[in-house]
Amino acid sequence: MFLTSLLLLLIAGCVQSQIVLTQSERSVTVAPGGSHKLTCACSGFSVDSYNMYWLCQAPGEGLKWIIFYYTSSVKSSAQSVQGRFTASKDSSNLYLHMSQLKPEDTAVYYCARDSLWWNSYRQLYKI
Repeated sequence: MFLTSLLLLLIAGCVQSQIVLTQSERSVTVAPGGSHKLTCACSGFSVDSYNMYWLCQAPGEGLKWIIFYYTSSVKSSAQSVQGRFTASKDSSNLYLHMSQLKPEDTAVYYCARDSLWWNSYRQLYKI
């Protein structure tokens, strides 16, 4: 299974602190049926305040969403990973807990967060 680090810099409108998401591993190999945990360390914002996502890109395929996570009660996952992959977070990290891994889980995995404008829009209109 191949994983990469993602450095995401977001600068919205006016001057603010730098938003950085950094994944802990570049690549890892796990046997079918095995388990693994990915960590996405976040700085420049509080992870608790944002919708967070895990996405992946399998070799030769497009980018696909696999997990949306806001809280333990506000979350969803793609059918392909339901019951096998879960997410969790604390104030500065997003985690992807993967179990019962399959050969088709081989992919590059990315963490991401909602943009500031979308988060502000949701709060303003109570979405």
